Amino acid sequence: MITSNYTTSLLVDQSPEAVFNTINNVDQWWTEKLEGTSQNVNDEFTVDFPGIHVSMQKVVELIPGRKVKWLVTDSNLTSFQDKQEWTGTTIQFDITPTGDKTQIQFTHEGLVPDVECYNSCTRGWTYFIDGSLYKLFTAGKGQPGKSLPKGELN
Repeated sequence: MITSNYTTSLLVDQSPEAVFNTINNVDQWWTEKLEGTSQNVNDEFTVDFPGIHVSMQKVVELIPGRKVKWLVTDSNLTSFQDKQEWTGTTIQFDITPTGDKTQIQFTHEGLVPDVECYNSCTRGWTYFIDGSLYKLFTAGKGQPGKSLPKGELN
């Protein structure tokens, strides 16, 4: 069994505080179809990509300028046999000042190579973290979606 969690990192020309605030504006980089809020510990929000993926997250840890952590409390990954595969996993952003830049270490704990959605889900995270979130930092506008661009998860 392979237990290496999915992780990726970004280095951006923003302060740790700005990075923290931007990550918490989920509708600016992950999905426009967001219900709830992600600004405070115990907040809950739902991310919905109709016909593909719905998940509910609970904010379990916020350390301004340092860390954002969500627990996936419910999920429905419609294309997979185990539709609840994300339920009980955590999504974490560790924020570290690095010289005059800030490093973001993204980890989806529980998204490991042995789970059915690993290849598709890591492509999705690559699109949203390395693409949309990065563009939000560098160009001022992310690419959140109501659905993923054609072919992103296939």
